[in-house]
Amino acid sequence: MSVQKSEGGVGFPAMASEQLTNVMTLLRANRLPDDAPLADLRQWLETFATVTPPADDVACAPVEGGAGEEGAGGVPAEWVIAAGARDDAVVLYLHGGGYALGSIATHRRLAGEVSRATGAKALLIDYRLAPEHPYPAAVDDAVAAYRWLLDQGHAPAKLAVSGDSAGGGLAVAMLLALRDQGIPLPACAVPISPWVDMEASAESYTTCADIDPMVSQGGIKRFADWYLAGQDLAGAPYASPLHGDLSGLPPLLVQVGEAEVLRDDSTQLVDKARAAGVDATCEVSPDCPHVFHALPGVPEAEEALARLGAFVRTHLDP
Repeated sequence: MSVQKSEGGVGFPAMASEQLTNVMTLLRANRLPDDAPLADLRQWLETFATVTPPADDVACAPVEGGAGEEGAGGVPAEWVIAAGARDDAVVLYLHGGGYALGSIATHRRLAGEVSRATGAKALLIDYRLAPEHPYPAAVDDAVAAYRWLLDQGHAPAKLAVSGDSAGGGLAVAMLLALRDQGIPLPACAVPISPWVDMEASAESYTTCADIDPMVSQGGIKRFADWYLAGQDLAGAPYASPLHGDLSGLPPLLVQVGEAEVLRDDSTQLVDKARAAGVDATCEVSPDCPHVFHALPGVPEAEEALARLGAFVRTHLDP
């Protein structure tokens, strides 16, 4: 396995920054219980977005559909473009939220920082959410948005895909679906803290249970129930992409925090991808929580985004 972890190496601080320590304390103090109503969970994430808006130099514009079709291939979407981003390169960004939370509004800031780091435009989509729209609605919407990019004339070699949490898992699931449909794949993908196993059975769900300030095994299984809506995993091949055939995928950079229960989803994903012949690397950032990239003013987040950007730039301009 290609796992990069360091105690003070380049890009990896020797100990948690003061900013990260403060944020971890704040997250633990404001965490909602696992059995909180879905409406409360959705509102919590929307409220977080109101206090972390996009940077002033990030432009956001809805995608106008044509021929009576909404957004990008029928999926509501928004261009999120940091100053200086090039026109010929796009990152399709898939937001997190356990397939049941999140929206364009909740992830504008993170998509904007991905645009800044990669120097590419970000296309942020509002894929349909469970439990109202269970599997495979999210996968279908992601594929439709990617196909729309191709229809708009964007070359696969100038496309990348990224996403966080469920959106990271959705990015991998979309790649499998595209490959199986014979659709040209993007140049690379960067899943952030991806959720790729609906069974939530990895060792880190236990070993990190007491230190993860955001996610728990019980919470993950609740989201899985919403997403699957009683469907058997054997009949839902893209729901748990960790257990699928990963051969033929583009280069992957998987970034995850050491202090999160989903950590082993990332390390196992890279293990399986490399065994299938994929160029895949996993970066485990010490002391960091789930999707720490979204934490403003945290050095660890800025450093991870810089590495993400360098990876995408390299593969969009080989």
